[in-house]
Amino acid sequence: MAQRYVRIKTDRQQIYYGLLQANRSVVVYDAPPWLGGQATDLEQNLDTYQLLPPCVPSKIVAVGKNYLKHAAEMGTPEPKAPLLILKPPTTIIADGQDIHYPPQSKRVDYEGELALIIGDRCNHVSPEQAAKSIWGYTIANDVTARDLQKKDGQWTRAKGFDTFCPLGPWIVRELSVEAKIQTFLNNNEIPNQSASIEDMVFTPDVLVSYISQVMTLTPGDIVLTGTPEGVGAMQQGDSVRVEIEGIGCLSNQVTDY
Repeated sequence: MAQRYVRIKTDRQQIYYGLLQANRSVVVYDAPPWLGGQATDLEQNLDTYQLLPPCVPSKIVAVGKNYLKHAAEMGTPEPKAPLLILKPPTTIIADGQDIHYPPQSKRVDYEGELALIIGDRCNHVSPEQAAKSIWGYTIANDVTARDLQKKDGQWTRAKGFDTFCPLGPWIVRELSVEAKIQTFLNNNEIPNQSASIEDMVFTPDVLVSYISQVMTLTPGDIVLTGTPEGVGAMQQGDSVRVEIEGIGCLSNQVTDY
């Protein structure tokens, strides 16, 4: 099993980065691992901490329509260049926390996605340099108020509500290009979304390079790489689970405000 890097809050309200062990204890690091953090002698047992979102980015850059079949289901052609969207960091919640259904919307969708964690400062980097700057991978749900997206004609409000970016539960350093991403609603056995991450139109290194031509990416920033076909509505009371082979699963409940 790949090493799993986590961020935790202890029962004494201390926040640490660390490495999850097989017995679910956490070896505490002295800094975020992408900033050179190293293991300390401190270890937290399972019953003494809660998992937090695995990083605290300065920004979240989402990519729209990066799977051909999803672009088709949205009624749009294959994109000629990555479509970039900013989500505020205040959208982030951890595995197990609730997605709040905003009263302004009548249609809120799940969008299971692979998330990239940036490890180095990226400014006008090549795809080759970008590949080396991707520190790790985690799971995200790019929750979207679909009716507001259509109404506004741009996507900030639709994707910017608090709790609209479940992230986690941990970060892994390596991932197969053939890894499958799937989204399940209400514990159904048949996934609503299912694809291989190699089906992306623009690969992670190309995405990071492209974004870096526009804005500087800093360590800990998140890039959401797009969602496969099969997006759909969630209702209050629903549960949604996104799984990526080689990482694990991210599960959240939908509640009202």
